[in-house]
Amino acid sequence: MPGYQHPGQEQSKPGLERDLEPKPIKTHLPADEGLSVYKPTGKLSGKRAVITGGDSGIGRAVAILFAMEGAKVAIAYLPDEKTDAFHTKEQVEKNGGQINLYPTDIQTSENCRLLVEQIVTDFGGVDILVNNAGYQLEQCQLSDISEEQWGKTFRTNIDSYFNMVKYSIPHFSPGAVIINNASVDAYIGPPTHIDYAATKGAVVALTRALSNHLVPKGMRVNAVAPGPVWTPLIASSMGKESQASLKEWTPMGRLGQPSEVATCFVFLASHDSSFMSGQTLHPNGGMMVNG
Repeated sequence: MPGYQHPGQEQSKPGLERDLEPKPIKTHLPADEGLSVYKPTGKLSGKRAVITGGDSGIGRAVAILFAMEGAKVAIAYLPDEKTDAFHTKEQVEKNGGQINLYPTDIQTSENCRLLVEQIVTDFGGVDILVNNAGYQLEQCQLSDISEEQWGKTFRTNIDSYFNMVKYSIPHFSPGAVIINNASVDAYIGPPTHIDYAATKGAVVALTRALSNHLVPKGMRVNAVAPGPVWTPLIASSMGKESQASLKEWTPMGRLGQPSEVATCFVFLASHDSSFMSGQTLHPNGGMMVNG
């Protein structure tokens, strides 16, 4: 947000929000004078929401705002990220929300199946699925992208999305909603994010195809394609020099905050977007994309 400085910080994978400085903003939005706390109106009252990668960054902000809007939230996260997950739980409960934690690695189909089964056992069903988990590692040369990196990026960023949808569909309530986290990278193709951009392009295509497949069954599917946002994904996947250049990507001249993206997810999860499906929202600081 205006005046919010990002000095650049490098972390090892998977990256922890606990160690980020300055802390990402999750519950406040720009106002006429400074920042104003998000004001919920019960848009998701009684809904059951599943969020992968909900321990930090955009996923954490989505979990907090969903809970503030009345949803009961389940977040999936890597076991190594339990510190961030517990902090997310604290923030949700501090605002009077309900949240369950599910440590797992959703790179495998079986883990996705077991995750959905456990959540359904605990919640009784699913109303909202947010596919948000992501993996990114910057490489300056194509030859530096190993088969391991390529495979992990696809398993995390696209395979898990497909598997979570596949296993959740039998447990969806009427009018269920799927929201996929894409990226501006799908549209601009950064040369140092080849594998990541490829997966995010696949997410956009998956969103459109799933919408055409599921809308006749009463379900809606949309995506959000954020621009550069201050999260652990940035700190753990890019060097300080690359991080410093991110603000130059946007006409607004700054990185976004998780709260500024999470509101898009609230909109798509609620009845406010009842006539939208197969679409992608672009909270990216004014970057022009064809999509």
